[in-house]
Amino acid sequence: MKIAIIYNRDSQAVINIFGTPNREKYGLQTIDMITEALESGGHQVKAFEGDKNIIHALEEFMPTVVSGERPGLVFNLSYGIQGRARYTHIPGILEMLGIPYVGSGPETHAIALDKVLTKMVLLQKGLPTPNFTVIENPEFELPLAEGLNYPLIVKPKDEAVSFGLRIVNNDQELREGVETIYGMFKASTLVEEYIDGREVNVGLLGNDPVEALPPVEIVFSEGERIYTYEDKIKISGRKVENICPAPLDPEVTEKVQNLAVNAFKALGCFDSARVDFRIDNQGNVYILEVNSMASLGPGGSYVYAAQTIGLDYSALVNRLIEVASRRYFGVLPLEGESEEFKDDPKTLAFLSLTQNRDKIEEELKGWTNLPSWTGDPVGLGAVIKRLENHFLGLGLKPVKAFSSRRSAWTWETEAGFEGGTLLVASIDVPRDVGGGYPIPFRRDPEWLYGEGIASSRAGITCILQSLQTLKSLELLDDKKVGIFIYADEGRGLRYSAQYLQSAASRAGRVIVLQPGFRSGKIVDQRRGSRKFSILVEGAFQRIGSHGSQVDLMSWFLERAGKIGSLSRPDEKLTVAVQEVHSERYSVLLPHRIRATAYITYLDSPMADAAERQLHEAFTPAEDENEDTVVFIEKLEERPSLKRAAGAEEIAARLKKISEDWNLPFGVEASLLPSAAGEVPEGIPVICGFGPASRDMFTPHECIHRGELLQRALLLTLYLLEN
Repeated sequence: MKIAIIYNRDSQAVINIFGTPNREKYGLQTIDMITEALESGGHQVKAFEGDKNIIHALEEFMPTVVSGERPGLVFNLSYGIQGRARYTHIPGILEMLGIPYVGSGPETHAIALDKVLTKMVLLQKGLPTPNFTVIENPEFELPLAEGLNYPLIVKPKDEAVSFGLRIVNNDQELREGVETIYGMFKASTLVEEYIDGREVNVGLLGNDPVEALPPVEIVFSEGERIYTYEDKIKISGRKVENICPAPLDPEVTEKVQNLAVNAFKALGCFDSARVDFRIDNQGNVYILEVNSMASLGPGGSYVYAAQTIGLDYSALVNRLIEVASRRYFGVLPLEGESEEFKDDPKTLAFLSLTQNRDKIEEELKGWTNLPSWTGDPVGLGAVIKRLENHFLGLGLKPVKAFSSRRSAWTWETEAGFEGGTLLVASIDVPRDVGGGYPIPFRRDPEWLYGEGIASSRAGITCILQSLQTLKSLELLDDKKVGIFIYADEGRGLRYSAQYLQSAASRAGRVIVLQPGFRSGKIVDQRRGSRKFSILVEGAFQRIGSHGSQVDLMSWFLERAGKIGSLSRPDEKLTVAVQEVHSERYSVLLPHRIRATAYITYLDSPMADAAERQLHEAFTPAEDENEDTVVFIEKLEERPSLKRAAGAEEIAARLKKISEDWNLPFGVEASLLPSAAGEVPEGIPVICGFGPASRDMFTPHECIHRGELLQRALLLTLYLLEN
């Protein structure tokens, strides 16, 4: 599970510093101890300051989970930055964001931090608490309410950690105490009767049922028997000892534990809290306050009490995660206890991938930051070398018969891939060398950006993660899997196509890791394309000449305008002219025009007819200027991918897996050609198995962040069945 620890220590990243500042802070040692404890529990952990940047930080750290994956959770240590309801700030934000968290909700923190409200709730529920009154400011009048006799306790009504706490024995000390509190906090003062006796607290853990930890007694070596702020930070000069279990009669122990549970429920606490008590000399018990954020400092009484029942620090921290998870989600499906469930390869694969989401994104980042443009032999060589090391480490073998080692490389498992699954991915980013700077990897809450991240890198990452998962389960060697990698996507597979055709002929099915569409849609049909170079040359003409012949540019534009009429959208045929360039001398009109034309198609005979019409459109008529010469050359041809019966069977199998694991799935057709079109007829092929993309072949190319994990998981589950 992903766990974000949120605390407040150094940051004051707010719009304005305004209001009562927070004086409570967790030490870095405690934050580190909690982090280590959670990591030892198998969680992915990161700590964040609880300031105005927290929403963006959580969006980045906690992307939307796949169904069945344990969702991210916040371990809330935040006391807030400022304001009288500062405990509520982070829980309120988390409620808005829909992120589960450890600890009580904002409404409980608001009550618990306000000692007056707490006492009113306790009294309403019939729970014992010392008599009290509230003084708004130092201009109060004496005497106080009836029944309040010296000595009394004064404390800020909405502070914690014993700030401003003191005993007052007369009117003068009372005024001094109120003035001090008002001067420090600009807040009202809670004045309550001083209960002479023993100080005890009870920690609480869990929800249904709530477990009361053994009581802890605070024993003072000398001086007044109140636990001051100076005692807590160990500058009072006296020894304060915690004794657990507190040496109380069994019936008193049971009484304080029951009262603690009742106070916990009365305030609507969740997961953990600590209730502070005084026990007078007659054995009467009084609730002083409820700490809705019991300190997890290693020297604190809450941690000490947990240790006495066998919960060391790591176990306590992970128990808090457990009780919060059960409160939000009940018993998760993946918490099954049967050995059969634990040994299920699909479940183990699911756990392996979902628990390593961060590592998957980091691996993708590594590939994305390694540029390999089409025509860049150095970059391509670096990528192939790195891939080769990965594959050899997984125990794969190179297949020389289907490798040119310049544009095509094939590997296979120990079992080979004959009759099995061939995975296909490109390593070149279709871009000219020197066409700009590499686009660095970056992420936002929903999308991952980077150089070739959709056209190449995400597919590679999905393949590697799937193979690594199978390897960790000791199942890879027995799976019939081949991997075909090619390096000329930007040249339309001009050199690698023959190797892919041969390798695919040996396989039982082919899966191409090009980008799919949102909502988990794969591609079972793609148009093919034909790319043509058109060169038109004519006579030199001056601007404004009065000759009878039409100038070359006008002649070209007239014919180019007719090209659009060759398109048949309903029959999935498109003809278009792109990249028009002209050449001229000084003030002369253009005498040479270069252009590129494309035909995209599904049906080859229709493409043949369109190609003939393209030639005819640019062939000069007999009565036109004899100086006009046209050269048309086919630069690239990429076959179409049509739906086949075998592909429907693969799609049906993938749909069933997706339904079983609550993954999004669908089937779509695409306008862009891919390597899938090179697969010979009779071999079932599915394309678009990579994560959904946006803005392909632009500086803003990106993939959907959630689908990276979904695609790696779906591929792994599919390979486990084949």
